[in-house]
Amino acid sequence: MTLRRIRGAEGTLPVQKATTRGPSAPPARPGREARPTGVRPAGLRPAGLRPGWLVGGLVAVFVALIVGVALGPVSLPPGSVALELLNLLPGVHLDSGLTEREVAIITELRLPRVVLGLLVGGMLALAGGCYQGVFRNPLADPHLLGVAAGAGLAVTAVIALGVGGGEISGLPITVPLAAFVGATGAVLMTYGLGAAGGRDRSPTTLILAGVAVSAFLSAGQTYLLQRNADSIQQVYSWLLGRLATAGWHDVRVLLPYAAVTAIVVLLHRRELDTLSVGDEEATSLGLHPQRSRYLLIAAASLGTAAAVSVSGLIGFVGIIVPHAVRLLAGSSYRVILPLSMLFGGAFLALTDVVARTAAAPAEIPIGVVTALFGAPFFVLVLRTTRQVAS
Repeated sequence: MTLRRIRGAEGTLPVQKATTRGPSAPPARPGREARPTGVRPAGLRPAGLRPGWLVGGLVAVFVALIVGVALGPVSLPPGSVALELLNLLPGVHLDSGLTEREVAIITELRLPRVVLGLLVGGMLALAGGCYQGVFRNPLADPHLLGVAAGAGLAVTAVIALGVGGGEISGLPITVPLAAFVGATGAVLMTYGLGAAGGRDRSPTTLILAGVAVSAFLSAGQTYLLQRNADSIQQVYSWLLGRLATAGWHDVRVLLPYAAVTAIVVLLHRRELDTLSVGDEEATSLGLHPQRSRYLLIAAASLGTAAAVSVSGLIGFVGIIVPHAVRLLAGSSYRVILPLSMLFGGAFLALTDVVARTAAAPAEIPIGVVTALFGAPFFVLVLRTTRQVAS
C-alpha cells in the first residue's frame, strides 16, 4: 500500500491507494472521507463551528446595530438606544429616556437602514464564500457571473429611458425590479454560454463565460449612458451603492430572498468541503458535483441579485469577509459560510456609518468606502494565494 495526498479545503489529507500487490482496499462509504484508521492529518483544524466564533459573530451584529442606530446627525446615547431596541420585543417595556421624536428617528429612519445593511452585507458575504467554494478560487465574488453588469444595464435603461419614472431618489418599484431582472438574466446568460462547452463544464468555463457576459453588458450600459448624458448622475448614484431608505419597504423586499438563499446555502455547506477535493473524489464519496454546484450557484445568485436590486453595486464585501474568516477561524465551509453571513452584515452596517458620518453633512457612497477597504485587502489575498501556491 502506498500513500497519496489530496489537498482540500480542510488541509492535506493522506489517503490509501491500492497497488497491484495484495487485495484492493474496500471503497469508502458515501459521505465519509477516505482516511485510514489511526491517521490524523497534521495541522488540521476542527471542521465544526466553534461556539466562541458564533457568539463573536452575533456580538458583532449587535454592536453594529447599536452603533448604526446611535450615530448620525443627531447623536443618541448607545445605552438608551439598546433599551429602546429591547422595547421592540414583545412583552418588554423599559424606560429608555428618549423623547417621542428620538424614538421615531430610531424606528422609522435609522433602524430600517441598519437592518438593510445587515441583510445586504450578509447576502454579499455569504454569496462570496459560496462562489469561492464552488469555483475553488479565493478571488471569486458575487459579481463574477455578470450580476453587476446585468443589474447596471437594466437600471441604466430604466433611468435613461424614463420607464416608470425612473427616479433614484424615491426608489420606485421599477428600479429594484429592473436590477433584479437584469442580474438574474445575466446569470442565466452565463449559464447558457457555459453550457455551450458540453455537459462536463468546469468552474473555469463558467468564470470565462461570466467575463464575456460582463463585457458585453457593460458595453451596452456605456452606450446608453453616452446617448443619455443627462442621466449619468442618477445612474452613478446607484452604481456606487447606497443604503438610503425611507422606511421598511426595502427590508421587506429583500427579506424573503435572503431567507431562501441562507437556508439553501447553509444546508449544503458540507458539500462545498467535499467539492474542494475535486470532482472525482466527490463522486466517489456519493456526491453529484454538477448538480450541487449549480444549486449553490443559483441560490447565491438569487441572494446577490436581490441585494443588488435594493442597494446598488457594492463591491469587495464578498472578497473581504469570507477570506478574513478563512484566515482567522478555519478553512472549512461549515465555518466560513455562517460566519461570513454574520460578519458580512456587521461589516457593511459599520461601513455605512463611516459613509454617512465621515464627511457629514454630505454622504459618501458606500461603494467608495468598501473599495477603500477592499483594494488593500485584495492585495493581501493575492499575496497569500501566491504563498500558498508556492
